[in-house]
Amino acid sequence: MNAQELDHARLQVALEHARASIAQGSQSFAAAARLFDARTRESAVMLYAWCRHCDDLIDGQVLGHATNEERSVHPEPFDKAQDRPVEACRQGPATDPSHETASPADLETRLLELQAKTRAACAGKPGDDPAFQALAEVVRRHGLPAQLPMELLAGFAMDARGTEYRTLADTLLYAWRVAGVVGVMMARVMGVSDARTLDRACDLGIAFQLTNIARDVLEDAANGRLYLPAGWLREEGLHGLAEVQDPGRREALARVVARLVATAEPYYQSALAGIGELPLRCAWSIATARGIYREIGRKLKRSGPSALERRVATSRGEKLWFVARGAGVALAASAIELPARPVHLFQRPF
Repeated sequence: MNAQELDHARLQVALEHARASIAQGSQSFAAAARLFDARTRESAVMLYAWCRHCDDLIDGQVLGHATNEERSVHPEPFDKAQDRPVEACRQGPATDPSHETASPADLETRLLELQAKTRAACAGKPGDDPAFQALAEVVRRHGLPAQLPMELLAGFAMDARGTEYRTLADTLLYAWRVAGVVGVMMARVMGVSDARTLDRACDLGIAFQLTNIARDVLEDAANGRLYLPAGWLREEGLHGLAEVQDPGRREALARVVARLVATAEPYYQSALAGIGELPLRCAWSIATARGIYREIGRKLKRSGPSALERRVATSRGEKLWFVARGAGVALAASAIELPARPVHLFQRPF
């Protein structure tokens, strides 16, 4: 086998691995990816596989699902793979011992390993791991700067190190690192290079993540994580994880959740303005995802405390409606000139 045949064989392995990862890990992303053209879909799926692999290794989950140990903490764990965009990326067999609860030292070791492998993949030396071979191919095809995937790992590090989110600025930094940067990478995969449009892709990623945080607050709290700004919680008389999880404090918690949903709204609005800058099929997919996720936030706000007792999602019929509506949004957006971006929104550092 010559070098060209070997490279082709490795690419096929990476693609097969990526397709298996997305098929098992996120039905929603798999469905949205079908709207892309073939080459964009390949790259998006490979990027997803790398993201999920890294997040799985740090977060102790399996293809977006809690491990058996985590399930014992929360009696009815939510399926984080449903209605979740690419920023939540996990992969790996449930029996893999690396998915057991890790010590802080173990997590630091994993982070260092991921950082080294990611740098190598971005330099065209991915080794034999299909997830990093997939990343290397995406970098080669689309010229992704290494600082983008490295920034995602910085977000995973915030989880691994138990970062405290005192203010909205802290929460937005996390949202940028674990989701906004993925939006930027996805836009690059779609052929975008204009900085203004990349800003709008970042905004959509941040909006998605704020919606995730709002929806998953009790699940995250059960796993020892709290992304809502501590200052906001204190204003409602909520101090720490125990009070956040107290069933008698749902009204207060629902007000904080509604506040975060409202915070996401200008990011959804800003993202809408950038959809028209994408290729039409990509615009359709992104407009669909935006509609679905924004509706989840609206349901959270409408339902108040009762939304905290169940996993808020969109029905199959609602998803089909947003697919149809997304086509119209994409067509309409293509005829609108990109307006100025609101100056008060989080500004990505690069």
